[in-house]
Amino acid sequence: MAKYLLLKHYRGAPAPVNNVPMDQWKPDEVDAHIRFMRDFAGRLESSGEFIEGLALSPDGVWVRYDGEGRPPVTDGPFAETKDLIAGWMVIDVDSYERAIELAAELSAAPGAGGEPIHEWLEVRPFLAEPPTVTQ
Repeated sequence: MAKYLLLKHYRGAPAPVNNVPMDQWKPDEVDAHIRFMRDFAGRLESSGEFIEGLALSPDGVWVRYDGEGRPPVTDGPFAETKDLIAGWMVIDVDSYERAIELAAELSAAPGAGGEPIHEWLEVRPFLAEPPTVTQ
């Protein structure tokens, strides 16, 4: 089994087919989308392929160390993940092909008008072990 991260983006990926921002959806469309996501996760949980999935709050800041005894520095002139990443799902599947198959299915979550979003999802494998440094 291999673990993969399925990332949902607010922006930064190619535009989905049904490209209506969620804040413009009707309440029943939002409910249908969330129900689809929960049902999808529940099915994967039953098959043993679901590890975790969470939606992210749009709040957040960048933080960095600024030297001994100095307070952390926050924010900066960066694209922030709060603008980019909407949420994620971690899956544990038998193959890369299965990860792609599940991401494609998740891409069909309903959006505005109840139509599938056809959003782009980023599929990233977890490292099985720390990388080896050679000279």
